[in-house]
Amino acid sequence: MNKINRRVLVFVLLMAGHYSFAQLPDSSQKEMTFSGSIGITNNAFSIIPLFSLNSPSAIFLLSWRKNRFSIEPDIRLTLDGRKGNMLFWFRYTLIDKQKFSLRVGTHPGYNFALREITENGVTTKITQARRFIASEVVPNYQIKPNWSVGMYYLQGNGLQKDGPRISHFLTLNSSISNIKLSRDVRFQFIPAIYYLYVDGDAGNYFTATGILSHKKAPFTLQSTINQTFRSTIPGNKYFLWNVTLTYDFNQNFVKK
Repeated sequence: MNKINRRVLVFVLLMAGHYSFAQLPDSSQKEMTFSGSIGITNNAFSIIPLFSLNSPSAIFLLSWRKNRFSIEPDIRLTLDGRKGNMLFWFRYTLIDKQKFSLRVGTHPGYNFALREITENGVTTKITQARRFIASEVVPNYQIKPNWSVGMYYLQGNGLQKDGPRISHFLTLNSSISNIKLSRDVRFQFIPAIYYLYVDGDAGNYFTATGILSHKKAPFTLQSTINQTFRSTIPGNKYFLWNVTLTYDFNQNFVKK
């Protein structure tokens, strides 16, 4: 792990610990929230849309939240369980104003990919697990109740010699939500442009997600596209898309 990332990680953990203990409300009631989504898709995208599993996959996005601190597992696996990733996010909202918010986070993670090995003249495919650690910074500004703009920065490090070692991901995005298609049907549109650097190679991209929902149903239907403008990253795919059916849930708990 390089020195810059170690400093970012230490800063995130110290700030999260400081604010988690220093800013708990003085109340006999402590509310915790458990929420998330479970989805099925023809092609699971990672946080960085260029990286996808290219197979039917299941997605589990979970969140346990108390005050400004949250633990958020992010699990995306092919249906046979042989490829995918498992991230375990620790996130803290440093600033939570009416119009502006700032979140920081860090995660350890695993990436599972197929690798061919040959023993005694016989070649087989095995699942190789690679370890990663990353830190994020996420500012967001609310222009109107249904329209926001933001930035997302992710810096990651591979913890093994084979595979990606250092990556930087920077995106500028916007979200337009609650677009009324009928009395109960809503649409959300999330366009973004981003820059990706991986071990000396780089690329510029456009991505967009559309989400269709019904006010009385816990299911959403969404689709994401990813288009390359320019890239020198090995294995780059110039156009990617998916469709995902998701079940969303949210539960609050109050401890007296």
